[in-house]
Amino acid sequence: MSREHVPGSLHKGNMDQSNDLIIQAKELTKQFGNDIAVENITFAVPRGTIFGFIGPSGSGKTTTIRLLNGIYKPTSGDVAILGRSKGFNSAIRRKIGYMPQHFVLYPDLTVWENLNFAASIYGMGWFRGKRLNQLLNFVELSDSQHKLAREISGGMQRRLSLAATLIHNPELVFLDEPTASIDPILRQKFWDHFRELQNQGRTIFVTTQYVGEAAYCDLVGVISEGHLIAVDTPDGLRRRTFGGEFVDLKTSAPIDFASILQLHQMPFVKGDVTQASNNSLRLIVDNASTAIPEIVSWCKDRKIEVVSIEEYVPPFDDVFVELIKKDSN
Repeated sequence: MSREHVPGSLHKGNMDQSNDLIIQAKELTKQFGNDIAVENITFAVPRGTIFGFIGPSGSGKTTTIRLLNGIYKPTSGDVAILGRSKGFNSAIRRKIGYMPQHFVLYPDLTVWENLNFAASIYGMGWFRGKRLNQLLNFVELSDSQHKLAREISGGMQRRLSLAATLIHNPELVFLDEPTASIDPILRQKFWDHFRELQNQGRTIFVTTQYVGEAAYCDLVGVISEGHLIAVDTPDGLRRRTFGGEFVDLKTSAPIDFASILQLHQMPFVKGDVTQASNNSLRLIVDNASTAIPEIVSWCKDRKIEVVSIEEYVPPFDDVFVELIKKDSN
């Protein structure tokens, strides 16, 4: 299976120590016994980016995030975090926040006590109440601060975990499946939080199996069966998957086959012209915004009445399925 060079990835050779790259992974492999969890993963994450790491359950997302955090040592390959590639000293760890996939705080402590305990782990001073209150407000848990952690909902526990992850004001935040098994409204709130964190200058590495969440990210890595399939912007992933952008054309009368063949030969058409119905066509074009007026002009010259013409943006579920399909061929 071929692995293409993609935006954000690294060439073979020395690790790039640019200050603009906050995460760098080069040919990263982790093997457990005879099982290879991830193999030859190479990518880089620029500072200030929301990087989404997307793949189905068991694809290697959690293994990768643990490798990047120094929890696992790679079987082979290199990792550089915040410009450091030789181990994680205490100064580096203070700049990193990690929210694991499962709730690991204390169920018999209150929300406030859990957050206060997390602050003490990072050596924060006794006068930290202002910071704790700021975070409780940020994750909307101020009204529940005196409740035991086991008495709050799963979504509230995730928000508490996020607050504990941010307590020491980390520069780089790792979030492993933070939106798993929560309702769509709360999921949207989480992404609002992540965007606000980015606006505060943080870099966020977030894993998810919800393919649609790719739209919230600046860069997206797609992983399947331990292999990194692609790293690109959300729009870039669509383009690389389908070979261009989609335009849907609806006319008042059917377009004859000869005209469809002529349309297919137009220089801005980069892929198939498919007939959705007698009066509707879907085209793959190089650029939808420039192709649409060209198509309208083409129809006008042939006295074909256009009812509607617009760009069609395929959902990321379709993009993901097609990427996986292409990779397996």
